[in-house]
Amino acid sequence: MTFDHPSFGRITDDRVFIFDTTLRDGEQSPGFSMNLEEKLRMAAALADLGVDVIEAGFPVASKGDFQSVAEIARVVKGSVVCALARSGGKNDIQAAGDAIRHAERGRIHNFISTSPLHMKYKLRMEPETVLEIITTGNKAARNLTADVEWSAEDGSRTEPDFLCRCVEAAIKAGATTINIPDTVGYATPEDMERIFSMLKERVPSADQVIFSAHNHNDLGLGVANTLASLRGGARQIECTINGIGERAGNAALEEIVMAIRTRHDQYPYTNRIETTKLLKLSKMLSTTTGFDVQPNKAIVGRNAFAHESGIHQDGVLKNAATYEIMTPESVGWSKTSLVLGKHSGRAAFRDKLAALGYTISDEKMNEAFQRFKDLADSKKVVYDEDIIALVDDEVRDHARIRFLSLDVVAGSQRPAEATLVLEIDGEAVETTANGNGPVDAAFNAIRSAFPHDARLALFSVGAVTEGTDAQARTTVRLEEEGKMVDGQGADADTVVSAVRSYIHALNKLLVKRTRSEPEELVVG
Repeated sequence: MTFDHPSFGRITDDRVFIFDTTLRDGEQSPGFSMNLEEKLRMAAALADLGVDVIEAGFPVASKGDFQSVAEIARVVKGSVVCALARSGGKNDIQAAGDAIRHAERGRIHNFISTSPLHMKYKLRMEPETVLEIITTGNKAARNLTADVEWSAEDGSRTEPDFLCRCVEAAIKAGATTINIPDTVGYATPEDMERIFSMLKERVPSADQVIFSAHNHNDLGLGVANTLASLRGGARQIECTINGIGERAGNAALEEIVMAIRTRHDQYPYTNRIETTKLLKLSKMLSTTTGFDVQPNKAIVGRNAFAHESGIHQDGVLKNAATYEIMTPESVGWSKTSLVLGKHSGRAAFRDKLAALGYTISDEKMNEAFQRFKDLADSKKVVYDEDIIALVDDEVRDHARIRFLSLDVVAGSQRPAEATLVLEIDGEAVETTANGNGPVDAAFNAIRSAFPHDARLALFSVGAVTEGTDAQARTTVRLEEEGKMVDGQGADADTVVSAVRSYIHALNKLLVKRTRSEPEELVVG
């Protein structure tokens, strides 16, 4: 199969395109919202990773979404920037076209539900009406850009004959990529392979478009379904970093890419992803959203290349291939993690940051270096993980509220008292509050300095490394009127770490307050 695509030129059958929807489907997850600066940083990193298409957002959803898609389209080079739109949504397609207007390469991705269940209860439309909307929606999109993608929402539960009619209508109306999502994570690998094989065989001009797979992970089959889709003829993979997304998430980009690379005998396809940058991007997303991956997460979990069993350790020492099917370095892990100490200078610290994948401003560099020196004075050994944790705190956009200082008095003989100084909208605000323990007192001080009604839904504490001198990594979840955000913080002092995580979450909540949702729920 070869044909010419408006964004990618001559297409060959062994080429797989990576479509990342971390900034759209991933960001729809409860607690995962990002502000403009965070989205721009993620988009730049995705382009640097080698992602072919970056789905930047849903422009019609809010002014903030439109602005972020437009700005990403303006600055990102090397990747197609994609905007989502409902096929029949009022103003959707025009908003998407306006948002990608200045992109080096832009795409409009429009969708409508096609399953009997969705058409009857969600859309309340007859099949013929849906077909008409597919035609008008894709024609409208094609008038704004040559690169048009169409998705059959709930495609895996759509009747085969009707799905063929929908795909044929979309292609005739100008779609150049056809996406068949397993929107609710219901399908099995056999289902997905059969669907794509059927469409390739039955739909006229199917050999002149790219077929795309977008699989959710509700049954834990997202990656398996995606690999099966490749066998059926899909050549675009829609995925997210760390597998984030609606409900149980999406197929994880890092897992799919490494499966193709490791089992090239089964999946003889090429892509542009620079796999040594996978871990860096995974950690960047965790820091930005406040959600760590579980330790046993494939590829990027901290235990992914750890061996505790004596038999395994013996085998790895003799030959790593005995128990490792890929090298840690191939995805960005370093063999050594023991690093700088209290006598290390600024130049060495900057070099270490560069080695860890960080490029930060001089101001952030100075703040991070001072925190490093403070940490080095209190810890016997400073590891890469320690540096990553403290730098992550500094590179975040702290927006309206920033932590300045905290003084806590606590013990078994008196109520805890916290004196906190925050910078709010550029001005220092000092407040004192009591509480049932030092963390409660500190959180009460935050609420006194910046009154709000958000409910504390989760507070958890972990350690960055081992030992009594380890930095604390804390997570705070805030909930307000159905909106939920998570924040993270790190510090050698657990209470300071807790305050940093609360402030991180509160800033994210302030961003989320300004956002609205479209009338129709979007589920890839």
